[in-house]
Order: sequence, then C-alpha cells, then structure tokens
Amino acid sequence: MATKMLMPKLSDTMEEGIILKWRKKEGDKVKAGEIIADIQSDKADMEQEAYESGVLLKIFPKEGEAVKVGAPLVIIGKEGEDISALLAEQTTTKPPEPKQEMTAVTPTQVVVSSTGIVSAPAVSVTDGDKRIKASPLAKKIAQERNIDLRTIKGSGPFGRIVKADVEAQAATLSMPRKVLPPLQTKEVPLSMMRKTIAKRLLESKVTIPHFYLTVEMNMKRAIDFRASLNEISGTKLSYNDIVMRAVALALRENPKANSSFVGDKIIEHGRIDVGFAVAVDEGLITPIIRNADQKTLIEISTESKELAKRAREGKLKLEEFTGGTFTVSNLGMYDVENFAAIINPPEGAILAVGTIVEKPVVENGQIVIGHTMKVTLSCDHRVVDGAIGAQFLQSFKRYIENPLALVL
Repeated sequence: MATKMLMPKLSDTMEEGIILKWRKKEGDKVKAGEIIADIQSDKADMEQEAYESGVLLKIFPKEGEAVKVGAPLVIIGKEGEDISALLAEQTTTKPPEPKQEMTAVTPTQVVVSSTGIVSAPAVSVTDGDKRIKASPLAKKIAQERNIDLRTIKGSGPFGRIVKADVEAQAATLSMPRKVLPPLQTKEVPLSMMRKTIAKRLLESKVTIPHFYLTVEMNMKRAIDFRASLNEISGTKLSYNDIVMRAVALALRENPKANSSFVGDKIIEHGRIDVGFAVAVDEGLITPIIRNADQKTLIEISTESKELAKRAREGKLKLEEFTGGTFTVSNLGMYDVENFAAIINPPEGAILAVGTIVEKPVVENGQIVIGHTMKVTLSCDHRVVDGAIGAQFLQSFKRYIENPLALVL
C-alpha cells in the first residue's frame, strides 16, 4: 500500500525545511534507509532517508522549495499503484509572499579629471565681497585656480587671507585622491539558520528577565599552566578548553546554576552538558560537550576541536547541538574585552568570555604588569538569583586562578 512521507522535525525549533537536492527522481526504486534527499533545517543540512522500500511514485516539493514540518514530501509504493486518493489529500501550499521591491539608490556621482585630481567648486570672488578678508593678490590667485576663499583660514593680520594661505590650499587640492567605487545596496534572503536565530533570540530577550554579573580574574597562573601543559602534552590546549573545564566543575559545585525554567517549574538538570558557540557562515551554532564534568581537560580539548570542525563543515548530528544545559560564548579571540550574551532558551544562564588584557595590577601591595580576563554571566532571574550566579562565578574564578585543580 502506498504511503505518504512527510517533512520530519529535524530539530526542536524547526518549523520548515528547504529541499537542497533530490538524490532520487520519480519512478526510481528505493530501499528503506536509502538517502533520497538533502534537507536544510534551521540548524544544519541533513540527509533524509526513505522510511520504507518501494518505488518513488510522487515527489511534491521542488529543489529550493521551503516545506512546512508535516507537509508531504514523497509518496512511496508499488510500481503502477493508484495514488489518486493520496494526491487528493494534499493540502494546498500557501503561495510565497511577494517580495517587496527595494527602491534603488543612485549613488552620488563624483567627477574626476583624467589626472585623478578632485577640484573644489569654483566661487567667483569680487572686490565688492566685503565679508571675506583677503589681499588683492590672494583673491587674484584664488580666481585663477578656482579656489573658494571661504574654505581658507587666513594667517594674516586679523585673520586676513594672504598669498601663502591660497597657495597652501591649492597644494592640498592638487593632491590626487583615491576615488572609491560606490557601495551597492543588496537584499539578502534569510537562511533557515538565520531565521531561527532571529526568532529565538528575540523571544529570549522579550520573555526572559535577564540580569548580568561580571567578574575580573588574574590570568597569570592560567597562562603559565597552559604553556607548561602544551609543552609536555601532544594536545594544544586553548584558553576556551580551560574555561569549559572550569565551567563544568563550577556547575557541579553550584547545581542551581545548571537549571531551566520550563512551564510552571524549574528543572535542575542531573547532567552537565556544556555548549560552546561556534561562528559559521550563516550564523551561530552551539555544539555540546556531554557530561563535561566527567571529562578530563585533554578530552574536552580534543572533543571541542572535532565538534567545532564539523560545525563549520555543516556536518553535526542533531544530538550534537541540541539539549544543552549551559552555554559558553567566547569572543576573546577578537580582542573583545567584555560583553553580555543572550541566554539560549530553555537554559538558565550563559557565560560571555572576553579577551586576556595586559594591564597594571596590584600584587602584594605593589603595582606590576599583569594579565586579567573579564567574564559576564547572563542569568534568567526566574531560575538563577543573584546569589546563585555570584557563587557560580566565585567557583569559576577559583578554578581559573588555580588551574592545577582542573587536572585533579
């Protein structure tokens, strides 16, 4: 009996998917588990398998078409089977909304001479112009060279414009100027990932009562610790690896910071699954280190590098980027000193990590040059109170400033 295969929900936030490519065409035989299409969800590109064996009797959407979750994709059945009843069930697809035409903006034209010299507009100067104080010779030179005396600040008595002032202005105007091409306005369609980011982060800011806590920590020991460990181990540790390990241990000490607000209850998670933000071409994705508190620093480093690599290649599996309990967002590599991140719902908090800064610090009553780093914890006040967030940051700071505890 022929069956209709529907668009699956490939992530917890997916509302529609885009058919990137059909691997099979109508009339082809397919086996259960065989890849028939590539589908773009709001999180990643996925390979779609056939649910059963048979002949591909009907393909509904075309390549590039957006399909709502639950809408029909294909009909699979026996060769020559009557599918008229299934076709009659098909709901009418909503036509795409007409695109709004953007008014073209004509860039201002710049006229340049063949030598590449841009000249100031000429203004006629007469002896009757009593408002401009200039010597007769200065006025004569200005007229000859098409120079506006109103653009010149005089150096003579009482601000009078003299010959030297006009010649200096002429020398400035004669310098070749690089003429940049006009910028073009363009309309960029939102990808599925960008649509989801926009929707979820807007909902987060509107529905979650954010508050923010910032601490600064001494990074001297962490810097020395990383250098020593990289020297003796085969793995090149990043500062983010150290941050991830410290976050996991701090969450274990402060389980209320590892919570979510769901419906009318607070869920204190029995696992510590820490996500970390990775920038990709179309936005942001957060691969997750599962049970991060149970993994060594080296294991976290190795797994993070592999997940980040596959995230940039668009090859993450659904379970590798959904269902986290806490997120780390690090912009330190871009020299950002401090920022506040938006909570990734339904998580209760997110840690924003800044760059390491060289600055004067006080050590043993003396001012010395040291290295510090700021982090900001964004909290959902429905879940994490100020004291809970502060206690988490105290634990995190203790691990960062005493990094040997990360390997015990």
